Amino acid sequence: MQKTFWASQTVIKSRKMSQYHVPVLLNESVSALNIEENPNGIFIDVTFGGGGHSREILGRLGPKGKLIAFDRDSDAIKNAPEDKRLILIHNNFRFMRNFVRALGYCGKIDGILGDLGVSSHQFDTGERGFSFRFDAKLDMRMNTMGGKSAADVINSYSQEELTRIFKIYGELDKPWKPAELICKWRENSPIETTGDLSKAVAKLYTSFNEHKFLAQLYQALRIEVNMEMRALEDFLNGTLACLKPQGRLSIITYHSLEDRMVKNFMKAGNTEGKEGKDFYGRSLSPFTLINRKPILPPEEEIASNSRSRSAKLRIAELTATK
Repeated sequence: MQKTFWASQTVIKSRKMSQYHVPVLLNESVSALNIEENPNGIFIDVTFGGGGHSREILGRLGPKGKLIAFDRDSDAIKNAPEDKRLILIHNNFRFMRNFVRALGYCGKIDGILGDLGVSSHQFDTGERGFSFRFDAKLDMRMNTMGGKSAADVINSYSQEELTRIFKIYGELDKPWKPAELICKWRENSPIETTGDLSKAVAKLYTSFNEHKFLAQLYQALRIEVNMEMRALEDFLNGTLACLKPQGRLSIITYHSLEDRMVKNFMKAGNTEGKEGKDFYGRSLSPFTLINRKPILPPEEEIASNSRSRSAKLRIAELTATK
């Protein structure tokens, strides 16, 4: 049986969930790890989700290979296959380095894969509150066991704080407008559901731009609730301590904020993209880019899985000397 690390170190049984999440760029992202070069190596999937990428990795691993997988969503943990080569950790991937160190694998990891963003299961489960397609409580927590919800953010943040997250995380053109309407609405009653939120900002969209506007608004709230950008930065910085020389980093992004951070990190070794140079003007980046331009899903994949259309795969390799 696979090992599963919770706060209580309990092990749960496997449960398959059909269509929990359709893995995006499956072959491309897993092939980028070069598992065939060391099938008995140690690999990490930091976004287990429905287990699609992890199962593909396990299918390519040898009998002595190991896969360490992470997910903070209790629903995702229930998808674990029975495989003694799998160590499944129920926690945020921002703490990857800590767990890898505890396992004694720092500097020994052959490849790390991350499929960022929200799973289809989270979007399609109305009561999770991730989608404006359902009228449900404003939750949006990837880990439902604790932390602030989207309703907490909407009802407690000041107008200035809401403006900030709508601008930075939602990239809305006029972020102060939804912030102002939300604050006016909650003077009379709290905003507790997705329906309440849509009504509060209804003046700002028409049937023509409704989907784009609400998608940006919900993205901003989701990122704030789950501290996604901070988690991504901590995770990326942790890869330097975990990967062994020539270890691979294979990351799928879905929006410009996370893609920019991943691109900067792979280019320069830091999330700001500040590339150091030596005395001779040569790059001091710890990574070699495998693909200078991101790999995009083929038309066939987009046709069968529309949620893959915004995906970008970036691949880098840790240089021989850190």
